[in-house]
Amino acid sequence: MSAGPSADCALCPRLAAFRHDNRVAFPDFHNAPVDSFGDADAELLVVGLAPGLKGANRTGRPFTGDFAGDLLYPTLIKFGLVRGTFDRRPDDGLTTVGCRITNAVRCVPPQNKPTTEEIRTCSRFLERELSNLAGLRAVLALGGIAHGAVLSVLGYRKSAYKFAHKAMHELPNGLLLADSYHCSRYNTNTGRLTPEMFEAVFTELRRRLG
Repeated sequence: MSAGPSADCALCPRLAAFRHDNRVAFPDFHNAPVDSFGDADAELLVVGLAPGLKGANRTGRPFTGDFAGDLLYPTLIKFGLVRGTFDRRPDDGLTTVGCRITNAVRCVPPQNKPTTEEIRTCSRFLERELSNLAGLRAVLALGGIAHGAVLSVLGYRKSAYKFAHKAMHELPNGLLLADSYHCSRYNTNTGRLTPEMFEAVFTELRRRLG
């Protein structure tokens, strides 16, 4: 199942130009919108911000090849949502178990900072993603931008569901929206997010989902 943009998506001119430049600078990279990874019948959708330049933009799989994945995938494995051994490459043989992973913005942005308009433009793909997952029960938003993007595509006001680490929002449509600080190198290096804090979110998700 793919609900993502084409390899040469031109909806966001700045991102398309940056992608073109990276194809010149890094010809061996994926350098295209990064599709979601995981089960088409997932109960849990993990939503991040955007591909990292030398992470998913290089490997073509969300959270693969950069520091954020070094925390995310081992945690997913620990909680039985992914099987295998994570090796920072898309052919490491990982398989998901009722889980799917995506980003609010599918193309790598300069300085890892998408604009508000780029987030809005790319939201059509997140909307399709959510619509296509018939068995979806919960969404885990990694960071405030992902949290806001999910609420926007579902038509809910951000002011009604404040982002906070380990917050669990019961949405009117029956979905559970869980929040976590993003598992970025910056957040972990500064102590804003520890592995224990990250695992606590999944422990609560497991408790809620059964």
